[in-house]
Amino acid sequence: TEIAAFDEFAALLAGEGDGARYDHVVFDTAPTGHTLLLLDASEAYQRELERQARSTQPEEVLKLLERLRDPDFTRILLVTLPEATPVHEAAALQEDLRRACIEPFAWVINQSLLNSGSCDPLLQCREASEHRYLREVVEKQAKRTAWLPWQAEEPVGPDALAHLASSSLHAAAA
Repeated sequence: TEIAAFDEFAALLAGEGDGARYDHVVFDTAPTGHTLLLLDASEAYQRELERQARSTQPEEVLKLLERLRDPDFTRILLVTLPEATPVHEAAALQEDLRRACIEPFAWVINQSLLNSGSCDPLLQCREASEHRYLREVVEKQAKRTAWLPWQAEEPVGPDALAHLASSSLHAAAA
């Protein structure tokens, strides 16, 4: 099943099958083992296809790793929470991506209380602790950074996501 899932991923990136129907493909994964296994599998898959004298795979699939490395085709957004462990896991993923010659496009800090204006002492304390991690991302990790405020309800569907993007996305200056 892992090969089938990988073939499906490759086809989506190649714009074949179901992938031909989409303008954008979002690959959402945790910033740990599974993503790294995908990168390793991608490189191994490409090497194996290159070894085969007559591959039946289309050119786009043969060049999967090239497409992942092409910033005009692929944009990696590292999404993290403004907390120590998630920020450091995302930083480790960024290092692994860079070793694979894949440069993340931007970082997104999700569920932030920054500038929430809360009067609750607990939330104010939490907001203050977030400054450290936002600063760490902006100063040490990211070329581009944005943050999303904590939402009372999870945004679900295209309309809710469009509203979130147009009204709530805040860029952080480096």
